[in-house]
Amino acid sequence: MEQIEHKYVEVNGIKLHVAEIGSGNSPVVVFLHGFPEIWYTWRYQMIAVAKAGYRAIAPDFRGYGLSDQPPEPEKTTFLDFASDTLALLDALGICKAFLIGKDFGSIVISRFVNLYEERVSGFIVMGVPFWPPHPLKFKEDLPEGFYISRWGEPGRAEVDFGRLDAKTVVRNVYILFSRSEVPIANENQEIMDIVQPSTPLPPWFSEKDLAAYGALYENSGFKTALQVPYRSLHEQINITDPTVHVPALFIEGKKDYVLKFPGMEDYINGELKTLVPNLETASLPEGNHFVQEQLPDQVNQLVLDFLTKNSKPQ
Repeated sequence: MEQIEHKYVEVNGIKLHVAEIGSGNSPVVVFLHGFPEIWYTWRYQMIAVAKAGYRAIAPDFRGYGLSDQPPEPEKTTFLDFASDTLALLDALGICKAFLIGKDFGSIVISRFVNLYEERVSGFIVMGVPFWPPHPLKFKEDLPEGFYISRWGEPGRAEVDFGRLDAKTVVRNVYILFSRSEVPIANENQEIMDIVQPSTPLPPWFSEKDLAAYGALYENSGFKTALQVPYRSLHEQINITDPTVHVPALFIEGKKDYVLKFPGMEDYINGELKTLVPNLETASLPEGNHFVQEQLPDQVNQLVLDFLTKNSKPQ
């Protein structure tokens, strides 16, 4: 971890915190986090790809971790995050990069590849597959207590989270999201109440890890994090042809609760293959929503195999 360097890069009037490791002349791999994550979620993969000869870059999105808050967090969009990613590549003089995303970071990659495919050598997503430029309608078939519906309601999660410190919020979400059941609260219950205080952390997630996340979210708060992703999922972009042709890999944990969203399996086995014809899928039977932290050795090998296969000689 101490080999990873940290700096700030100004993009679109915002200073992004960027973690980096590897030679400046090496092929570039950009890692994009999800929620409740931050650059730190990629610690194992960053070190692995750097040792293999790549340059690993992991920003905190605007409004997350050590990056600046946007002027109007409540108006932030996935397209802002994609635009920041493009501006980051430009600021660092990077013409083309591999992109690796987790959870809603996969949606940012989807937007980025749809808009700037010529800047992408290939991409890997996990936790959430490549996301089409039109909203998926799984929320309509889930109860009112579905966590995305609850957190999408302005003000509700702010009150729910506000009863706890940032570290406890992250703890509860990590426990919830590492289960194979879709997080759904009862009618008279908030999402944070689903997790009992005595529930232990997942065995692959240490108190040290939790402290690192807690400190970063203590700094940023959750205002932007609730806007993107949870209040931006209706966002649409005008793409004439959403098909992307760069090499792609979807790493799915078979015990990931996201696979239980209504229609998700049908999408993965149907429309997804049409939208991303050069997509490969790797399934990890014991993998949950956090495969990159839960099973780092297996994920690292899949990542390195993909990069090796799709890297052109320098």
